[in-house]
Amino acid sequence: MAVPKASRKRSQTGTRARQWKRPAETQDAEAQKQRKSCRRNQKSFPFPLVRSDARLAKMTPRKPTRQSGEEGFLKGQLLIAMPGMSDRRFARSVIYMCAHSSEGAMGLIINFPATNINFPDLLERLGIVTRGLDDAIASDLFERQVQVGGPVETGRGFVLHTPDYYVSNSTLRIDPTVSLTASIDVLKAIAAGTGPDRSILALGYAGWSPGQIESEISANGWIHCPADPEIVFSPDLETKYVRALGKIGIDPSHLVAGAGHA
Repeated sequence: MAVPKASRKRSQTGTRARQWKRPAETQDAEAQKQRKSCRRNQKSFPFPLVRSDARLAKMTPRKPTRQSGEEGFLKGQLLIAMPGMSDRRFARSVIYMCAHSSEGAMGLIINFPATNINFPDLLERLGIVTRGLDDAIASDLFERQVQVGGPVETGRGFVLHTPDYYVSNSTLRIDPTVSLTASIDVLKAIAAGTGPDRSILALGYAGWSPGQIESEISANGWIHCPADPEIVFSPDLETKYVRALGKIGIDPSHLVAGAGHA
């Protein structure tokens, strides 16, 4: 998720001498932008709400299917990198696929930790007060990991979680076991001990243009299998790759570059 940046104050010295009249179109555009900003939560997440992301909406087919070769067959699946993965950013990665259609695909890596920020620090930067919490909640927050969701728009964050938590217009239910929320409300709920039973917070995401992920799968860059919540939400990130392969009966030691895909 994006870390709030310090606001910049412009000097007012000598402004009259340098004032210029902005075009009416520019003024109208800025006014519209300010009105939209005011309608948002004053303490909104540093990234847009999921349902307001037109690209993600287009990637989510109205009637998703699970059959390979049909639109949306990767939604709710685990995408697992093959040994021959040429992009080192995805080497040994396990990705939970949040959306897939003819418009493209989007997913979150679920086994890479973020090394430059921890969960309590992130809450503090977002202005979410964690002082005065009982020991159990405080301990849970301290142990939570911030994860790397992907190399695209690393200033945005996403919370994958169990479906027991739901906020209208903020939560996207991906399948019966996993939902996605990208509003600050979910972090406030987690900090207060009233959030989802299980969740992971990821910064950035992995995205593919139309037809790209299908081509990469055909080129043996990835294999995929049904998602398992026990793998998705497990805090043991190091074992997720092996466990995901085990779901389809594959021993990683038997994999070689250029092997077939599921």
